[in-house]
Order: sequence, then C-alpha cells, then structure tokens
Amino acid sequence: MRTLGNFLWFILGGVIMGLCWWFCSLIAFISIIGIPWGRACFVIGKFSFLPFGKEAISREELTLRGDIGTSGFGLVGNIIWFLLAGIWLAIGHLLHAIACFITIIGIPFGLQHLKLAEISLSPIGKTIVSKEVAHSAKMRNADVEVTRLRSGT
Repeated sequence: MRTLGNFLWFILGGVIMGLCWWFCSLIAFISIIGIPWGRACFVIGKFSFLPFGKEAISREELTLRGDIGTSGFGLVGNIIWFLLAGIWLAIGHLLHAIACFITIIGIPFGLQHLKLAEISLSPIGKTIVSKEVAHSAKMRNADVEVTRLRSGT
C-alpha cells in the first residue's frame, strides 16, 4: 500500500513540492552559511517525494540525547529558516492540501501535505525515519518516562 501511495503521490503533485524543497536546498548550499539548512532541505525534499511509510521525528527523541540542532542554536536556526523559506514552503503545502481535500479521494494526500507543512516550519533538529522506527523510539521513550515516574525521580 505504501508503494502505491508513494507512486500516486509522486505523479499527482508530490514531485512539485519535492523540487521546491530541493530548490531551497540549492539556494542554501550556494550561500555557504546556509549549508545546515541546505542539508535539512535535501533530506526533507526526499521525504516530500515519497512520504508514505516515513515520519519526521526529533533527533533528540530518536537518540535520547541532544545535539546542536535540538538545542537553542536549533531554535535560532528554525526561526531564521521560518522567516526566509519555511513560511513559503508551508504555504505551498497548505495550498496543495486544500486542493487534495477538495477531491475527497485525495484526503490521505492532503494529510501528508499538512504533515510536510508542519515540518517546513521548523525542520532543524528533525530526521526522517520509517514509521516503525519512529514508533519504536516513542515507545522506548514512554517506557523510560513510566520508569522515571514510578521511581519518583
């Protein structure tokens, strides 16, 4: 089902937003100081081409440790990203989502566009993994939290 969803997604418009992400990536790489944003754009662009069966998750949630992208620097990077490109990519995904929702049969595609619109607002500190890996990481984190609450610390 994922393969069919990704195929239909790609030919029915996913390629457009994926190329928009890669265009932003190219601009960021050309600017040199934008290389961290360019890398994030490239990864999310690949996700935008074939989103079914994958999920964006915080690297801190995945690895249980922070890094520069999940720290205060990541927040500053996301604010800069939002002002320069994030808002425009989010608008593109929202417009595509509305078009998908109008067709009724395109509702699953519209939901994917809404997920991508959310990611486009703050991509720094996130990574793309399979849904199974994301679910496993969330369950592990929940187990750690339950253990912590039970021990009273």
